[in-house]
Amino acid sequence: MDKPLSGKLALVTGASRGIGAATAETLGAAGAHVVLTARTAGGLEEVEERIHAAGGSATIAPLDLAENDSIARLAEAIGGRWAALDILVLNAAMLGTLAPVPAIDAKEFARLLTLNIMAQQQLIAAFDPLLRASAGGRVIGLTSTVAQAPRAYWGAYGASKAALETLLLAYAEEVARISAIRVAIVNPGATATAMRRKAYPGEDQEKLKGPAVVGEALLKLVQQDFETGYRLTVEG
Repeated sequence: MDKPLSGKLALVTGASRGIGAATAETLGAAGAHVVLTARTAGGLEEVEERIHAAGGSATIAPLDLAENDSIARLAEAIGGRWAALDILVLNAAMLGTLAPVPAIDAKEFARLLTLNIMAQQQLIAAFDPLLRASAGGRVIGLTSTVAQAPRAYWGAYGASKAALETLLLAYAEEVARISAIRVAIVNPGATATAMRRKAYPGEDQEKLKGPAVVGEALLKLVQQDFETGYRLTVEG
C-alpha cells in the first residue's frame, strides 16, 4: 500500500472519536506517525490500537487542552522527541448548549471560548517553531457553516468558530512569505458524529456521510501545495 505520508509527524486534537479519530486513522494508514490528543484516555487507546492494527504508528497524549500549561507540556514533549511537526489538525471543540443569545450561560460560554479559541491560539503558538522546521507544515482548522451563516440558537458556537477562522486567516498571512507553512480552513459539513447527534437529536444519521469521508478529504488536502488560507467544504 502506498504510504504518501511516510516519515511525517501529525498531531490531531479531539482524536478519541468522530472526525478526529477518523482523520488520525487515515493519516496513520498513509504512513504518518500520529500523536493523538483528547481528554478520554480510553477512546485514544482504541484509536491507537486501530492505527497499529492497520500497520500504522501512533502515540497517545491524554490531556485537557483547556487546562493551564497542558499545551506547553505537550509541545515540550513532542519537541523533545521529534525535530519537526508536519501536520497539525485543530479538531477539538465544544458545542455547548444551543440557546438564545440573551440566555447564554456565562460560565459555559467562558469554557467554550477557552477551548474553541484560546486553546487553538495556544496550540498554534506552541507548535509554530516545529511547524516552521518542517519542509511543508500544514495547519488544518475545522470550522462550521454557522461561522459565516449565523443561525438562531447557535450564537455561542458560531461566534467561536468565526473567531477561529479569523485567527487562522491572520496566521496564514503572517507565515505565508516567511515559511513553508500552509493553513487551511475545513468545513466538514453534515457528518454523523456524537456532536451532530447532540445538536440534532431527531436527525437520521444513516443519511449523513461518515467521519471517514472527512478524514479522506483531509488526507488529500495535506498532500497538496494549496494557497495558504484555503477553504474546503467536504461534500457528501
